[in-house]
Amino acid sequence: MAEISTKPYMLRAIYEWCTDCGYTPYLAVKVDGATQVPMEYVKKGEIVLNISFGATSGLKMDNDAIHFHARFGGVSREIYVPVNNVMAIYANENGQGMAFEPLLDQAPAPKAPAPVEEAAPAPTLASVPTASAPRSTDDNGPDDGGEPPKKGGRPTLTRIK
Repeated sequence: MAEISTKPYMLRAIYEWCTDCGYTPYLAVKVDGATQVPMEYVKKGEIVLNISFGATSGLKMDNDAIHFHARFGGVSREIYVPVNNVMAIYANENGQGMAFEPLLDQAPAPKAPAPVEEAAPAPTLASVPTASAPRSTDDNGPDDGGEPPKKGGRPTLTRIK
């Protein structure tokens, strides 16, 4: 009979300690084909998940996998993480917890029910060019051609006589 790993027991123990102390438990996960997470939030093949009671629904920490539902960008998603892919569990408030070596080559086949539907790619940010010439003013107020002031820029003070 194969020896049972202590890792899932340690994960459940640290999770319970975090909740008992009022801390927020976080999981650091190595993402591969066996994990089911929102890929748009994966960075460098890893993702950090808040697994607190308020952030998850139906959290189940088995000996082979951790699965739950969580909201990402307001959309409920099903999360499936093999225990072998967990790199760490820790309290977000103070960083105390436990780190593990992920055992990706020994990951069991996922028991997740259905694949997650593809989400639209995350929006990207782009820089906006700045105005090169400062706005001029005269004694009668700003010379803006009668246009209303634009929103979102730096606030200005206009003197009215």
